[in-house]
Order: sequence, then C-alpha cells, then structure tokens
Amino acid sequence: QVQLVESGGGSVQAGGSLRLSCAASRNIFSAVTKGWYRQPPGKQRELVAAITSGGGTNYADSVKGRFTISRDSAKNTVYLQMNSLKPEDTAVYYCNAARGGIVLYDWGQGTQVTVSS
Repeated sequence: QVQLVESGGGSVQAGGSLRLSCAASRNIFSAVTKGWYRQPPGKQRELVAAITSGGGTNYADSVKGRFTISRDSAKNTVYLQMNSLKPEDTAVYYCNAARGGIVLYDWGQGTQVTVSS
C-alpha cells in the first residue's frame, strides 16, 4: 500500500508564498506523471500542476506563472512552489501519480492552504 503525505500548507495573505511537499512511502514516481491537485470548499478536486517522468511540466491556466512543480526522485518527493497567492487558491491540496489521466493511488490527507485578502 503506497502512502502519500502532503505537508507545507498554512495561512498566508494574498501575495504570499508557500512550498508544498509530497512524500511517497516508496519509489513510485520514476515512471509516471506526478500531479498536484486541489479541492476548494464546496467544489470538485482539480489538477493544478503535473510533471512527467521526463521532467516536462503542465499547469492549469489559473496558476500558470505563479506555481512551479518539481521533484526529487532520490527522496521520492514532489514539490509545489506557490507564489503570488490569491484568495481563490484557498483549498486542500493533494498529490498523486497518474497514468493516462487515471489516478493510481489512494488520496492522502492533503494539506490546507488558506489565502486571505
């Protein structure tokens, strides 16, 4: 059973920054796409950033230019650097791996990000 543990969330004012981390219980990240997802209050979970096994990245339009996804394969960890945060970025953030758009593992507990205006 793979465990995903997200951390690094918190409460910040608009314009602030946070760096999220996602650690996997074992090396599962080398051959699949890794992604950060978020679920705002009362809304569905959405993909905000992804990084492929080759290092290519993709971002949702809403975070492009502000968020950066990266990985450290030696540590089985994926990061999300979030800058210029906005109140609409408030959500619980989760990570997972996916293949063909299908999430591969059970969701972790997520990490709460709250941005105040």
